[in-house]
Amino acid sequence: MRHGKKFNHLSRKKGHRKALLRNMSISLIAHKRIRTTVAKAKALRKYIEPLLTRARKAASEEKIKDATHHRRVIFSHLQNKEAVKTLFGEIAMKIADRPGGYVRILRTGFRQNDAADMCIIELVDFNTDALETQTVKKKRTRRGRKKKSSDTTTATTEEAVVEKTEDTVADTENTSKEEE
Repeated sequence: MRHGKKFNHLSRKKGHRKALLRNMSISLIAHKRIRTTVAKAKALRKYIEPLLTRARKAASEEKIKDATHHRRVIFSHLQNKEAVKTLFGEIAMKIADRPGGYVRILRTGFRQNDAADMCIIELVDFNTDALETQTVKKKRTRRGRKKKSSDTTTATTEEAVVEKTEDTVADTENTSKEEE
């Protein structure tokens, strides 16, 4: 029975699953974005977020002059010196002010041959496209509904109509004075 066993086994034995998550973590750290299935991405998120949190805390705390212990703990999970160096250098500095949620899963559709649900998993602070094209969210009204663009256009058209009528009234007054 599998009572209390909540994580996804990914149809692999323990050693194979551990190696898979380790390799995917190293690839994610190196490339900042990888393409995989949704099930593997969700398992990877649970695996890598605690590692990223440990690296962030070790890099941001002033009390820790030497983060050797933290580096060794993360190295025991990753088994790759370059990945640990990148994690504590470039990545930890970028995620220093983020309280959590370091990775994002973006669904991309289905794979052609077996119709597996595919996605892109990426480090949030390294997506340059999303950072450049951030749009300003519409202001919410008091009741929590978004303001429609038609509401603003009707208000501006009403103001324009009022201005036009005032202008026409002023013009008619000017023409009547000129005639006298």
